[in-house]
Amino acid sequence: MTSEDVRPVFLADTATGLPIPADKTFATVTEHRRHVKQRLAAALRLFGREGFGEGISGHISVRDPQYTDQFWVNPFGVSFNRVTVADLIRVDLEGRVVAGSRKVNPSAFVIHAAIHQQYPDLHAIAHAHTPYSRALGSLGRLLEPIDQESAAFHGRQALYEAYEGPSVTVEQGRDIAAHVGDNSALMLRHHGLITVGGSIEEAVHRFFTYDSCAQVQLLAHAAGKPHAFTTAQAEAAAQGFGDTQLARFSFELLWDEITHDQPDFLNEN
Repeated sequence: MTSEDVRPVFLADTATGLPIPADKTFATVTEHRRHVKQRLAAALRLFGREGFGEGISGHISVRDPQYTDQFWVNPFGVSFNRVTVADLIRVDLEGRVVAGSRKVNPSAFVIHAAIHQQYPDLHAIAHAHTPYSRALGSLGRLLEPIDQESAAFHGRQALYEAYEGPSVTVEQGRDIAAHVGDNSALMLRHHGLITVGGSIEEAVHRFFTYDSCAQVQLLAHAAGKPHAFTTAQAEAAAQGFGDTQLARFSFELLWDEITHDQPDFLNEN
């Protein structure tokens, strides 16, 4: 056998050319539901670890695999740092808690229900009021393609400028949802960041990436005038760093970390 006969075997055909494993499959709906609930609880703990909590604000949701007009979300008044699988609630598009014993955050309902309803292909939504997203949003800016990570959102982000107080009305939720469109991220001026995805892993990884890119951009502009990619360079970088399977697999590293450090979040009782 020559060196030319030895070729890497990639488990998934992605734009990145990386050996990313294929998506998980599930034998039953129960197994699939348990998976998404565990990933949701893990994502919430990861938000807590990163200091994304701001009192009662912030929520992540994932569509139920069986009742696709319902979604799982963190309940009102439970810290990101304390939430477990047992705490999660399932909510329908009327705002009723149909599984779980806790209350739903009104803001979580109006935002997440509207997005889930308007975009059937989106399965997860992440929203929090982080310092870097709030700072960037207050400037009315989106991410500039100044590095590979920020280029992942090139042409895939939007700014929502309307503000009429906390988002607790159905009309506000629908208006926010209407601005999501084909984007991966929606910056809410004066109100933090929303990221979306076809899986909870994708939506949450995008949130982490966007927030860290906001930090980099603020630092770069504070230090000088950053040199941005050309349009062609940004589009090339977006093909790799904006890949949905890369986002999904990148979350697996975070999953490994949080299950090792805080396994109690898996408690179902």
